[in-house]
Amino acid sequence: MSGRSDRRWAQLARELEFTQLPELRRQAEGWRTGLTSLTALLAILVMLKGRDDVAQLPTAARQTAGALIGLAFLLLLLGSVLAVRAAHGSPGERVLLAGQALREWTRQEIVRVTRSLRYAAVCCISGVALVAVGVVVAWTTTGAPPDHLVRVVTTSGERCGTFLGSGPTGVVLGLENDDRAVLPARTVTSMVPVTVCGSAG
Repeated sequence: MSGRSDRRWAQLARELEFTQLPELRRQAEGWRTGLTSLTALLAILVMLKGRDDVAQLPTAARQTAGALIGLAFLLLLLGSVLAVRAAHGSPGERVLLAGQALREWTRQEIVRVTRSLRYAAVCCISGVALVAVGVVVAWTTTGAPPDHLVRVVTTSGERCGTFLGSGPTGVVLGLENDDRAVLPARTVTSMVPVTVCGSAG
């Protein structure tokens, strides 16, 4: 029984020489599909707006997050190209008809495909890690938007800030750096709720 098992394993080992390259190509197809999907997902997420909208980030954080996301996109794109190259080979490759030449080419191709798949995996992991770091940077540097923002038009111009209250003395606005402004009631002509203050605030 042991001898028959050994012969069967030896036969499978000999057959593996002929099936290893197609199996690697099949694995490369899977990596290509996965990397293409991740790249497309990243492109869609970048276009969506939310709490981590880059326009709401401080300048340094915005540049850092943008660089991380951009680098991640390039890495995922490079991984996709490597996986495609591993799955389909190079365009214009010659068809080898001699047995020894084909055998040598197959060995070299197995090494190349394995190396390309390894690099594609590194690009995938690095790209996902960079996306995660970029999202963390965005989430940790973006504060919640202030509530009750208003734009107040007065006889002398416009002011924008957080509405803190109003009374006989006028309208009280909260400004940046915890400053306050009291706009005399006699000068206020209109007050409009807004979602974000522009340069007038």
